Amino acid sequence: MYRAGQAPAPWREENLPMPEGTRCIVVDDDPDVRHDLAAYLRGFGLETTALADGQALRRHLGRQGADVVVLDLMLPGEDGLSLLRWLQAEHPALPVLMLTARGDATSRVVGLELGADDYIAKPFEPRELVARLQAVLRRAGKGRTAEPGRVVRFEGWRLDRVLRELRSADEVVLPLSAAEFRLLAVFVERPGRVLSRERLLELTRAPGLDVSDRSIDLAVSRLRAKLGDGGREPRLIRTVRGEGYLFDVRVEDT
Repeated sequence: MYRAGQAPAPWREENLPMPEGTRCIVVDDDPDVRHDLAAYLRGFGLETTALADGQALRRHLGRQGADVVVLDLMLPGEDGLSLLRWLQAEHPALPVLMLTARGDATSRVVGLELGADDYIAKPFEPRELVARLQAVLRRAGKGRTAEPGRVVRFEGWRLDRVLRELRSADEVVLPLSAAEFRLLAVFVERPGRVLSRERLLELTRAPGLDVSDRSIDLAVSRLRAKLGDGGREPRLIRTVRGEGYLFDVRVEDT
């Protein structure tokens, strides 16, 4: 488990370095933890900055950008949840991985509902943190080229995948829950492919939450309603009996 003072592992080929130039911010009020953790992450190719509190985070992001934030929720003064709200408002495209106390289930759930991309409970294995950061960055599109752009269009709809904003042809913004956005994002990345419920669960599951096949059916139903795709035979999100769902549209980058 991670402990202050633990020596960072040297970079090795099997350590699977991050995409070149990836910038990471570690926010933790414990100086030993943040500096040792930053040193460990640098061993995997991350350009890592260690900060002590929210004020330092705001200053840093005001001067330069970042690709991912590792945010401790138990901070003095402005706590991690308040900072997470600010990040979602001011930097909605910036992925956030939370550090939480092992028994702090309430803060963990609230953080995920506020838009955190993942969490890891203290104490933790630092290599697990690296793996989770790699997964968060993949989902955010860091270093990927074979995926739709920020804004895509389909059947008169316009989806901004950074702002998480869905607009109709007459420029009406439709609010999407976190679950609905994750599901629609998966569909626009894989149009014309049949996706089983199990695969959809794997691609859309929020870390730390238990979900079932039924939750996918409910999310599909809600998304169909917002897209005006209800009725006995939905046209956009088709049910393929015994196999799953098919997003049967042409998706275009803008």
